[in-house]
Amino acid sequence: MPKITLRGLTLTVPETALKGGLGRALASGRYEHQEANAILAHLRPGDRFMDLGAGIGFLCALAAGVVGGSAVTGVEAAPGTLALARRNLDANGFPDARLESGAVTGGATGMVEFGQRPAFWASALRGPSAWSPHAKVIEVPALPLADLLATHCPTLICCDIEGAELAALATPMTGVRLVVVEVHPTLYGPEGVAEVCSQLEAQGFQPEGLGTKGATLVYRRDMAG
Repeated sequence: MPKITLRGLTLTVPETALKGGLGRALASGRYEHQEANAILAHLRPGDRFMDLGAGIGFLCALAAGVVGGSAVTGVEAAPGTLALARRNLDANGFPDARLESGAVTGGATGMVEFGQRPAFWASALRGPSAWSPHAKVIEVPALPLADLLATHCPTLICCDIEGAELAALATPMTGVRLVVVEVHPTLYGPEGVAEVCSQLEAQGFQPEGLGTKGATLVYRRDMAG
């Protein structure tokens, strides 16, 4: 498989990643650019980082460079992509970063159907419409966000789970001071975006301008006291 260098990290990527829009983003350094900028703007030593929808491990490795691998957890549903994330974290010196195999949910447990697509970044739980014709439907463990929070105790969460954030981010997030979330209005409309924002604001999070751009939103809250 080919390798690319991005923000000083060497990443092994699938052949399919070099095609289309993602290939252009990788070549230009724009891959997950907004999320990376937001994380680097707010993450500080002592934080614990969790990436929901970890993909090939890029953001986990980036965060590990700030807080250390032992303070990083990535969650990824697609088994092949998860294996690449492990490979990339190990190759960049972060073998102690943890990875969880499964799909993040708002509360569902057991096994759930997951649409694995050749374009790994678009793989997802089923949305309001039918499966993509290119999706290979597999069963993966359901990982309720509440359980992940209780196990790993993150202070900063990055969330890009292709629409599943609508259910997951309603979960009470005790101990989390900052959330970076990519919203997906094409999946649930402006009403869904408003619901995601309302869910966060109901927990005391407030919009943060630094790092917010386009579909990447940053929400923070004061943890004093």
